[in-house]
Amino acid sequence: MPQHDYTSTSLWQSTLAGRPGPDAHAEQRERLRTSYTELRKQAAVLLDENARSMPDFTVHDISHVDALWETAELVCGDKVVLNPAEAYVLGCAFVLHDAAMGAAAYGTTVPEALGEKRWRDLVSLAYYHREGCWPEREELETPSAEIMDACLATAIRDTHAEQAKRLVDQPWPSRTGHDIFLIEGVQLREVYGPLIGELAASHWWPVDRLAEEFRHTTGSLPWQPSEWTIDSLKLACILRLADATQIDSRRAPGFLFSLRRPQGHSREHWRFQEHISRPYLKGDRVTYSSLRPFPPQDATAWWLALEYLRGIDRELKAVDALLHDLGRKRLAARAVAGVDSPERFAELFRVQDWRPIDATVKVSDIPALVGTLGGQQLYGDVPEVALRELIQNAQDAVLARQTLQPGFPTGCVEIRLTETEGSWYLEVRDNGTGMDEETLVNGLLDFGTSGWSSTSLRNRLPGLADGGFQPSGRFGIGFFSVFLLGDQVELITRRYDASLTDARRLTFDGPSSRPLLTPYTGQGWVAEGTTVRVRLRKSPFELQGLFSRTEDERLGQLAQRLVLENAVPVYTWEPGAAEPETLAPFSLATGLPDEVFDRLYPPQALRWRVGEEKLRLQMRDDFVSRATELLDDKGRRIGLAMLWNTTHYQGRRDFRGTVTVNGFLADTSISFAGYLAGQPSRASRDKASLVATPDQVRQWMRTQEERLRSTGNFDDSLQLELAYTLHSAFNTLADDIAFALTSQGVLRLADIPEWAGRRREVFLAFGWPVTWRSRPPELNHPLSGERVRIPDNCIIICQMGSTPPLSQVFPAAANRDTAYESARDDATLTWQKQWWRTSGDLYGLFLRALCEAWSCTVESLLAPVEQRDWSDCIHVNDDTLGPVAGYLLHWPPNT
Repeated sequence: MPQHDYTSTSLWQSTLAGRPGPDAHAEQRERLRTSYTELRKQAAVLLDENARSMPDFTVHDISHVDALWETAELVCGDKVVLNPAEAYVLGCAFVLHDAAMGAAAYGTTVPEALGEKRWRDLVSLAYYHREGCWPEREELETPSAEIMDACLATAIRDTHAEQAKRLVDQPWPSRTGHDIFLIEGVQLREVYGPLIGELAASHWWPVDRLAEEFRHTTGSLPWQPSEWTIDSLKLACILRLADATQIDSRRAPGFLFSLRRPQGHSREHWRFQEHISRPYLKGDRVTYSSLRPFPPQDATAWWLALEYLRGIDRELKAVDALLHDLGRKRLAARAVAGVDSPERFAELFRVQDWRPIDATVKVSDIPALVGTLGGQQLYGDVPEVALRELIQNAQDAVLARQTLQPGFPTGCVEIRLTETEGSWYLEVRDNGTGMDEETLVNGLLDFGTSGWSSTSLRNRLPGLADGGFQPSGRFGIGFFSVFLLGDQVELITRRYDASLTDARRLTFDGPSSRPLLTPYTGQGWVAEGTTVRVRLRKSPFELQGLFSRTEDERLGQLAQRLVLENAVPVYTWEPGAAEPETLAPFSLATGLPDEVFDRLYPPQALRWRVGEEKLRLQMRDDFVSRATELLDDKGRRIGLAMLWNTTHYQGRRDFRGTVTVNGFLADTSISFAGYLAGQPSRASRDKASLVATPDQVRQWMRTQEERLRSTGNFDDSLQLELAYTLHSAFNTLADDIAFALTSQGVLRLADIPEWAGRRREVFLAFGWPVTWRSRPPELNHPLSGERVRIPDNCIIICQMGSTPPLSQVFPAAANRDTAYESARDDATLTWQKQWWRTSGDLYGLFLRALCEAWSCTVESLLAPVEQRDWSDCIHVNDDTLGPVAGYLLHWPPNT
């Protein structure tokens, strides 16, 4: 690595270097210089070891330490002067600040140094960000190599500053059994060591913390001149800016890049730093330039360079503002040149054969964006969604507290609806973890960031992953759905382990207004946890009110509709009620079939719905006998459902199937009855895709077909209703399943050879204006409903399309004949294009079977229809019906 002659810098020369002439403090200066030289020598070995464990990081070896003397001189200019004691302490902080950027600095393994709880939290977050779901216990304990490497890098990057503070006092045992310290001098280590450690760690702190931590001046040692005092705030500012500004090609040498071959984001850091020349000071601006132009393949590195230097610019300005506001001497370097715009930056960092245009997405009015996306525009005009999100957030908070405080048994969620002076209020309360001010500001109010998946929150609540906590929140916008209900929102919270004085109150007057955060003191007792209270925009009983999708306009029924499984009790208080209703904890994954049915389709409270209850009980019996489990690859239930149901049109309740996301209602479907677990396909969580793989869904559908056959329920009607769904899943159909109607009745695949063999031509009708129904299987007039008789050679395919989520798992185009895929781009409707369109559905199934029965090709059937411009039609025995369109298919001659 290139060495930097730090001893030639004026900062070293004016403080610790030996003087050629008489020097009254030569002995003191020599003592500090020798100690620093020995520290540097010891640390160089440690820094080289660190590079072996973290090869993707840019250079953090002793050459980086030496270069900091140069950049410190740059940022100080002639504005700030250091005495030898200050130079010694600053130099030692230079050595230690990045000395923990590798596993060797921890004295043990990084997971052990971090602690089991924090390590598992880190693994949990890495797994979530990589896989999109939270890990199980096995994945926490034995993460993959990729996740392990990512966690090691994150742990070292996030903790190296605090670990550097410990290195001053950390002993390393020698071969002779003696302890080796980085600073061998006992007095210097004991007196200056704590300050050196704090300074080394401070480069990772927020700037505002520097003034709080470094308020005092450290006096000189007995053997030093009295004026050798140490201004710790000055040194913290110099270290911070010297480290920030030390980026150039010396930290990313080209040959070392070739040897290490860093990947991903690290690679781009190497690429842009190898382009950068040494900085220089022009006025009060630190000025960088590129050693060579950035070609198009390095455009990403160019933009990263701009963003990185803008970060340095912010650091310089923040430190300058701090020193200015405190009335302290300001440093010479106060900003970075050319980072105001891409155009100005390109004058210093040249590009070749491309032009930088800042086309990134910009949000100029963030409150307006939150106002737009946080309510109706995202979730639609469905106010119950807001209650679902609030209950989900509340349950997550309770489960998190139970994880962190295992002896806490009384977790619950309470929902209240009250009327006060003509206004309705909805309140959701939990006694979970609660939030401190930091979490409120940087978690809850950070629109689009899910707090549970943030490193900051996990660091404030360590041990969540170790306790098995898996939150439901994902997109970080759930709280803002509350503005579907109203604009005036109040949130009161106290963290579970905090005092009453730490309670906070957050009030909103709409999503686009700035919220008001105040202490919640002088209000009496504030329970641990969080309460969200919203003044409803409209009465819950109005047409588009909170109860618009309930039958009996009760809060309890609404909660039961939304919360299909819950890990903690949910208590609902109706207006004026003396006692709450309880929604007891329940698991869909372990409940018996009748229990699952009752949770999904609870009995109605209204007495006049007795007839509906009889139908519900009939449906429950049907469900218990027919429903089968959908299992994941570990054999766990992720669904209990039955395909279709015979009572779909028999009453007001249609017993739609439910797609759940983390146990909450996400979507419904008429393709099945029961539940299937899903994952949100968009942020509003009103649409969901199944968590099951296509093969897992197929296996469930096989068990459904077997159950239908074994119970004698797979009659002609149900076969017609399920034929398309089964064919979509398996790209085939059992020979004995009915899928079409003729003048003789239902037609099965096994019937086609004989049926087609007795006819020289077949009319494949599209149906309309003739309609068909399955119960009983017959063809009807669309207006009168009377039966219609079709010609003897006519066939109508009964293709009842499936609906989401099954249609998403098995899309209509999945089974098409790939040999004809190129025909979809034909400008006209050729027979090849039409075959490609129909080849994956029941029409394609029939045409294949007809070709086999007639020993012909698809071309010989469809090409003549194309020549007639697809204009074939027939008339049925009803003068009130118009022509029925379709294809007149002829048995080709010579076959």
